[in-house]
Amino acid sequence: MGEHSTWWDFLNGFEGWRNLTAMLEHQLGRGAGTARPWTFVMLTDTHFSLAHVLSSILVALFLVFGAFVYKGAVAGGGDKALIPPRGFTVRNVFEMMCEGILSTMEGVMGRKNAVKYLPFVGAFAFFIFFNNLLGLIPGFAPPTDTLKTNLALSVLVFVATHYLGVREHGLKYFRHFLGPVLWLSPLMLPIELVSHFARPLSLSMRLMGNMVADHKVVATFTMLVPILVPVPFMLLGLLVVIVQTLVFCLLTMVYISMAVAHEEHH
Repeated sequence: MGEHSTWWDFLNGFEGWRNLTAMLEHQLGRGAGTARPWTFVMLTDTHFSLAHVLSSILVALFLVFGAFVYKGAVAGGGDKALIPPRGFTVRNVFEMMCEGILSTMEGVMGRKNAVKYLPFVGAFAFFIFFNNLLGLIPGFAPPTDTLKTNLALSVLVFVATHYLGVREHGLKYFRHFLGPVLWLSPLMLPIELVSHFARPLSLSMRLMGNMVADHKVVATFTMLVPILVPVPFMLLGLLVVIVQTLVFCLLTMVYISMAVAHEEHH
């Protein structure tokens, strides 16, 4: 299996799947014979693939499954449900991650905002972490090593940040784009606009660059010497998975905290 090959490639043996891929490739203008063939951000040609979409769906299904397992473990258990089970279970993993996310958010946003925005930031943390982690499994590519996946997540953060800011402060939220004093507004407005619109690109490129590099290193050593040698690089990759999830979510917390902070708009 090559560096860019995945288990999803076996679906190409089914005619229905090939027809679906060809139809989407044509509709999205990704084919070589289209009027505007797709060129990657690094100005090199790419091939059309749904592998990252399927991997994202797989991660989403796993998270839904884990959520129902957790709900079933605590529902109707009474006081006994407060005691976590022994061993390494899905419930323990989900609880440990939630506690870690909430603790980090409290340090950045305060207790009130941490509890309020935990579902939003927590959803990003779970989705990005398990998408990143998928790249350490031979035969899978992390969906987060593509710009389209990361840009979708980043744009959602961008839209949510300004929506929450407007909901918290009304139209006065946009006053901070003009700077602390009115006479600085011609200078501050372009700077603030560039700064805010650069956020989605920054979040996307940072996550993509690190996951591409990590996946390439692990895949290369797995192909060269598939026994034992890739293990240290997988452990290093696990650290990259955790750090990149943390960086994306930390920046999301900071952006939301800045948008809803009252002292910024007095």
